[in-house]
Amino acid sequence: MVLRSALRSLFLAGFSAAAASAARPREPPAPSLEVPPARTLEVPPWIVFVAPDGQKITAAENKAVVDELVDEASEGSQVVGAVSPFQADAVSKDATTAYATVTYKVKADDLTDATKNHLEDAIAQAKDAGLTVEVGGDALATQPSAGGSAEAIGIAIAAVVLLMTFGSLAAAGLPLLTAVLGVGVSMASIMALASAFDLSSTTGTLATMLGLACGIDYAVFIVSRYREERAKGHTPQEATALATGTAGSAVVFAGLTVVIALAGLSVVGIPMLTKMGLAAAGAVVVGVLIALTLVPALLGFWPNAVLSRSARKRGRIKEGGENNGGSRWARFVLRRPVPVLLASVAGLGALAVPVTDLQLGMPGAEAKPTSTTERRAYDDLAKGFGPGFNGPLSIVVDAKGAEDPEAAVKVIEEKIGATEGVVSVSAARFNPAGDTAVFSAVPATAPTSTQTQDLVKTIRDQRPATESATNGASFEVTGTTALNIDMAEKTQKALIPYLIVVVGLAILLLMIVFRSVLVPIKAAVGFLLSVLAALGSVVAVFQWGWGASLLGVESTGPIMSLMPIFLVGIVFGLAMDYEVFLVARMREAYVHGDSPSQAIQSGFRYSARVVVAAALIMMAVFSGFIGAGESMIKMIGFGLAIAVLFDAFVVRMAFVPAVLALLGKAAWWMPRLLDKVLPKVDVEGQGLVRQSAVTPARTSPAERQPARA
Repeated sequence: MVLRSALRSLFLAGFSAAAASAARPREPPAPSLEVPPARTLEVPPWIVFVAPDGQKITAAENKAVVDELVDEASEGSQVVGAVSPFQADAVSKDATTAYATVTYKVKADDLTDATKNHLEDAIAQAKDAGLTVEVGGDALATQPSAGGSAEAIGIAIAAVVLLMTFGSLAAAGLPLLTAVLGVGVSMASIMALASAFDLSSTTGTLATMLGLACGIDYAVFIVSRYREERAKGHTPQEATALATGTAGSAVVFAGLTVVIALAGLSVVGIPMLTKMGLAAAGAVVVGVLIALTLVPALLGFWPNAVLSRSARKRGRIKEGGENNGGSRWARFVLRRPVPVLLASVAGLGALAVPVTDLQLGMPGAEAKPTSTTERRAYDDLAKGFGPGFNGPLSIVVDAKGAEDPEAAVKVIEEKIGATEGVVSVSAARFNPAGDTAVFSAVPATAPTSTQTQDLVKTIRDQRPATESATNGASFEVTGTTALNIDMAEKTQKALIPYLIVVVGLAILLLMIVFRSVLVPIKAAVGFLLSVLAALGSVVAVFQWGWGASLLGVESTGPIMSLMPIFLVGIVFGLAMDYEVFLVARMREAYVHGDSPSQAIQSGFRYSARVVVAAALIMMAVFSGFIGAGESMIKMIGFGLAIAVLFDAFVVRMAFVPAVLALLGKAAWWMPRLLDKVLPKVDVEGQGLVRQSAVTPARTSPAERQPARA
């Protein structure tokens, strides 16, 4: 499935982002600086050995099994070498746990099946001898899977929702077909430009997801408006033109708001995110163009195929009845705007409270299911060597300016080793010139803990005093753990500027669309409420552990650093779609003479069903990923599904009509000076309506009715 691959890539992109944004190199995994880092795995595989209960790994029999496995592992064709734990002093203090390091010539993705099978066979022999053997790192890492059967159920639900909404297989399939075609064009373009703009395989991830989501929505809205115009008696050609001129105009401005949100990812300052955002913006533009060209063309080829079966049989089309569910709900809100508004704001506000305790990070093997060997290896290493062993800090020392480089490095080693929270430091390894060195500092706490973050900050804060004692040497704190901490801090600081830029530009664009000051502000407030409530729910489940077992989450911890950015970008796009299509119908009715309350009812009568259907489709697809094995994929699927739920059903269906009901005519107020300055666009289709009213029909009445099946 396209979405399945997209979400898998999105998960992997979160981990690659740290390396993409870093200015400093990661800790070289090889035992010597003379080995080029590019030739080795980013995370070298550790073969972790645990002795049976009551035994020592150093016992002669167990030691022989370990040595035999290490010798066997070192014979692989892609292996640089393997270091025995007894040679590298990689045995725990209680002598129950040990680990061997294997260095490969290529990266994990380039390892052949023969190499992996060779290592697995050697491990199996050691297990048969009675040892517990697990493999950490990338070599045998389990590839994250998406939702499996749950995903298939989600997509099936989406198809059923479309079928129930339109009552026609063609109408249900057309949005899916055009959306897939749009994604295909977008991905082909991204692949064609990959070499020229240095685009990675993860660049198209966001483009795939939003291209499908927005492409489906845009086609659904135009098809729905087409059916509505046919129900009013217009010919297929007239209905197509009116649908494209009204709903199509709304599609253009909805797409522009999404493009603003995606292009705004450049504010974060992470190159990978900037490329992903611009690629996704391009995919949305393609989706808009397809909705304005291919969808009307298909309606022209098969004008009656998208009508319901009953309409084709009876020759009568009925769309948006006067007393449908949307209009009944609108009247309910209009009678009780204050209670509905207070309930929606209070509910979303309460769900947003956990955001105050948001902790960002980049969870690693500890977030994987216990069924994976890398998670069990992580746990064994933490138990045998301490929780900080899985996240050592890499200290890179530049001693070119020091009179005695070795003495300078020694001073830095001693200073950092004496820092509270550091368990141990390794011996420094020098480059051939002897003026650059690297050593590791093992924290006392886990890589994702707040104490480790504080430790990194303390070491960096003490850097001036430490460097002054070396007479010319300087150092940097890096490594995966430090990079993840920097990544979390960078994204957290960028979130507010990103929101200000995106929401500010969106308010300006919505002012042009709706000719109102208060409606765009209301839209922005509603979006912030839904996003904060969704992010609060993610914190409550995946960080605090509330209901985590119901979703199959085995361990809790910090929220993935990129999660808030992805959540804002994706949900903003969908939210603005729903806002534009719902409120545009209200604005259209108001401009054509309806009172404010009648306009609200009209908007819900014609658009509520389609907005609900579009939201249910996205919820069904995103919810399918909650059944994934990886905690991070669960988090993304849950966050997106719950955000769509809050935005479509609480904000758009309750908060929006309640606010508009209380504002009355003031909702559509625009200062005269601002009204003159802002460009005017005919989203309501006033010109089309006038032209339709004065242009005589050139077709026979028979052409205005659908062909009977």
